[in-house]
Amino acid sequence: MKVRGNEFAAKLQGLAKDCSIFFFCGQDEAGASAAARELVAALPDAGERVEIPGAELRADPARLGDEARSSSLFGDTRHIWSRVTGDEAHAALETLIKTGEMGAGEACPVIVVATSATDKSRTAKLLEKRKDAVVAMFYPPDLRSVTQSVRAMGDAAGVRLDQAVAERIARGANLDVRLAQSEVTKLATYLDATAQSPRPGTMEHLDAIGAASEEDGFASLVNAVLGGQTGKVGGEIARMKQVGLNPVGTLLAIERRAAQLARISAALGNRRYQDLDKGQKARLGIFWKEERDIADQVNRWRGPKLDRLTNGLTKLHRDLLSNSQAAELLLAQGLTNLARLAARR
Repeated sequence: MKVRGNEFAAKLQGLAKDCSIFFFCGQDEAGASAAARELVAALPDAGERVEIPGAELRADPARLGDEARSSSLFGDTRHIWSRVTGDEAHAALETLIKTGEMGAGEACPVIVVATSATDKSRTAKLLEKRKDAVVAMFYPPDLRSVTQSVRAMGDAAGVRLDQAVAERIARGANLDVRLAQSEVTKLATYLDATAQSPRPGTMEHLDAIGAASEEDGFASLVNAVLGGQTGKVGGEIARMKQVGLNPVGTLLAIERRAAQLARISAALGNRRYQDLDKGQKARLGIFWKEERDIADQVNRWRGPKLDRLTNGLTKLHRDLLSNSQAAELLLAQGLTNLARLAARR
């Protein structure tokens, strides 16, 4: 079956119960990834997560079926998670379906997050009419829908947000629901709020936890890390400590740029950065003073490497929130590793 991104949350519980193959696609890669994580949380028994890169599925289509029908080391349940580009998973999913129809046995849930794919892709066409599969299409978000999502995030976290505060969070996250969720989580931690003991979140609270904008000093650190300028990263981290920048807020600046790179990559598809016209650059938030750095970073972070960046930032953010006393050290180590990865062509 096929569902739109704005319908997914309402149908989540039923889809998690009734389906076993999930294909998340569309230009809103952030929204698709966030929905995929929500799906895993909603599965009746998600079990162990087994990650298979899209390139491996393309090279060995039979592997998906083998992994989906095998048990974990300790006999526990599992689910397959694969981040792919375009139709990399098509042959693997087709093989999984055919072998299942031939009596190969029941398979565990398979979640595929596809960059640069739409509901018109071959993979989507393969799955959209099946009762046991879901094609979820996510379109670029607008301010109104993300603001509503932020308010819902706040309700779940125990933070009551009015329209103005939720809109500010949505704008600050560049309409990226993953970054918005991070900001709401940070706000809930600051307020010591829970769903059982909710507290109001105000503009003053955002000011208290918020980091300065990139214009106030983040730009050089962002460009050093994502541009692979390993020789500059140490000095930028030292400057961050000297001026007392919040580690989580600093990481959010990196995450905002990473989200922008993901949107640009999705818009480009197989084209080059130079193929973007002025209108497309404006819609993607590329301003003239940043363009040289962004163009270089887009070329460095494409395909699987961009996926590693996104996953690495998500893990680092989680580590910072769970170990605040060592946050500065964890951030320094994480950013240094990212810069080294960026430097590898």
